[in-house]
Order: sequence, then C-alpha cells, then structure tokens
Amino acid sequence: MTAKNGDTVQVHYTGKLDDGQVFDSSEGGDALEFTIGAGNMIEGFDAAVRGMGVGESRQVRIPAEQAYGPRIEEMVLNVGRDQMPKGMSPEVGQLLELTTEEGERAQLVVTSVDEATVTLDANHPLAGQALNFDIRLVSIA
Repeated sequence: MTAKNGDTVQVHYTGKLDDGQVFDSSEGGDALEFTIGAGNMIEGFDAAVRGMGVGESRQVRIPAEQAYGPRIEEMVLNVGRDQMPKGMSPEVGQLLELTTEEGERAQLVVTSVDEATVTLDANHPLAGQALNFDIRLVSIA
C-alpha cells in the first residue's frame, strides 16, 4: 500500500536549508499527521509523501516555488514608531500578529528598529529558500 491523495499519514521528518541548518524536525517527538492533498502542507512536501510505503524513507529538495514561495520585497513595511500600539517597545526578532480587513491573520517579524521607524517583514521566514527534507512514512490510515 502506498500513500495517495486523501490518505491520512504520519511521518517523521527533518527539514534543512541548503547550508545544512536544521529548521524543523519531528525526530524525538510525535510524528506529523496530515491528509495528503488537503492543502495543509506545502505543495512539495505533499508530493514527496505521495507514493511512499510505510517504513520507506526519502530525501527530497523542494524548490522555493513548491515551498513557501519567493521572497516578496513589497511585503517588507517601514512604519513610524508612532503607528505602533501604545506602550509597545518593538525589538528585532519580535513576532507581531495583525488581522487584515478581510479578517485574515498575518504574522510579521520586526527586522529593524530605529528612533523613528520600525521595519516589519510579512514574508514567511522560509520564503525564497529551497527546503531539504528527510522523510520517513510511519503509517497510512
């Protein structure tokens, strides 16, 4: 039996950048469970698991276009410190969440702060990067 669209699967994985830096891993914890084709995973990860059998391992390199997409410079915003919530002291690396007019939530990362301006980046932290995964299929339901 091999994994196909609509199957709920459990996998263990380790994700690395091209320089070898590990950005996420399920090893040592619970396996990741998801339904193939349900849109909950990045496109390339879904495709990599499709066709695997239980116990099979696979190494894949997922280009940015099939992961979190390209980095979009228009998603980097410079705002005046006076536009930040009262009492907030923004710091580089801080995560902020806002709700758009359409009701969608967006996460922004503070990337720089000076006396007058705060720079916020709405790109996914892994946007523009190829992702390398070691994947082991644990179960198919």
